Amino acid sequence: MPAIIQCDVAIVGGGLAGGLIALALRKKRPDIDVRLIEPGPIGGDHVWSFFSGDVVEADRWLAAPLVSYRWPAYDVAFPGHRQTLDQSYYSIESERFAGVVGAALTPDQRIAAKAVGVGAGAVVLANGDRIEARGVIDARGAADMSALELGWQKFAGRELVLVEPHGIERPIVMDATVDQIDGYRFVYCLPFGERRMFVEDTYYSDTPDIDRAVLNERILAYAASRGWHVESIGREESGALPVAIGGDFDALWGVGGAKIAKAGLRAGLFHPTTGYSLPDAIRLAVAVAEASDLSSAALHDLTYRMAKRAWDDRGFYRMLDAMLFHAAEPEERYRIFERFYRLNPALIGRFYAGRSTMRDKARILTGKPPIPIGRAIAAIRGAR
Repeated sequence: MPAIIQCDVAIVGGGLAGGLIALALRKKRPDIDVRLIEPGPIGGDHVWSFFSGDVVEADRWLAAPLVSYRWPAYDVAFPGHRQTLDQSYYSIESERFAGVVGAALTPDQRIAAKAVGVGAGAVVLANGDRIEARGVIDARGAADMSALELGWQKFAGRELVLVEPHGIERPIVMDATVDQIDGYRFVYCLPFGERRMFVEDTYYSDTPDIDRAVLNERILAYAASRGWHVESIGREESGALPVAIGGDFDALWGVGGAKIAKAGLRAGLFHPTTGYSLPDAIRLAVAVAEASDLSSAALHDLTYRMAKRAWDDRGFYRMLDAMLFHAAEPEERYRIFERFYRLNPALIGRFYAGRSTMRDKARILTGKPPIPIGRAIAAIRGAR
């Protein structure tokens, strides 16, 4: 006979956003009875990375235990520009994420089942069990995003175990010296050990389509070009992150229920230009843990308010995305990023954190543009 489980807060989806909310509540509100509903492993199989400026000092209590690797600086490389930026860079492996979040939950608070119905006060599981909660948060990843005009940052990644040490001390966040294929292409490298290198082949593309076999071969070709001899392959992953050009935020929010609290990509909480959701996921998790009212209505208002404010505040980034995708020729998109990385490193850090100042925005737009100004204006006007 189906069971009825009662709790204070039910979080549907144990990926990055849902796992962070569960962890924040367990750390700050241990009196709250939480249920984390996820049929697969917590966090899935991913590597998430972030810059030091992405997480404010007051929120680092949540991020710090999750970090698998830290480097004091990172590199970028373009055909006409190379630079080392003295800003710390961090990576989180999903195995560590799952271990930290799982250890914070009691056995009954982790429900390994699929949710087939999510409402403001209840969650129905595939086995017929029903979870009744004072507050419900839907964090099941991206829903239908057709209300938005999107480009894509798509990638395939492979962890290479090498025969000999690679000699790389810090991440290469963008190596755009590679052939420009399918939009702006760059390779991303994370040195996880002296013979371990995580390599992603990444594209700012007009489509989310990924040919894993082709990208995997390009990763091996890149390794060969660096003189790296591959002994074996470790973890592999791929994905397509949304790059927002325009659209109807409220229509996106209404997918899956307009009055249900949402988190992560389902809430539209991601950086419009990078597609990264970790900084927003940290902010939202902390805000939920600090909320005095955890009812479904209050959680809806909290999550909607944060997501809508982020959408409204980030119109500048969507304007840049319109220029990137509609004004620049695909094989010439790298010039926009090459020019960007000639700017002040502090400005670059604020850009990735989604906290660009008015002066930053003016500086990004001034000077000789890497694309014709007429096409840039037409692209901005044409974005929905």
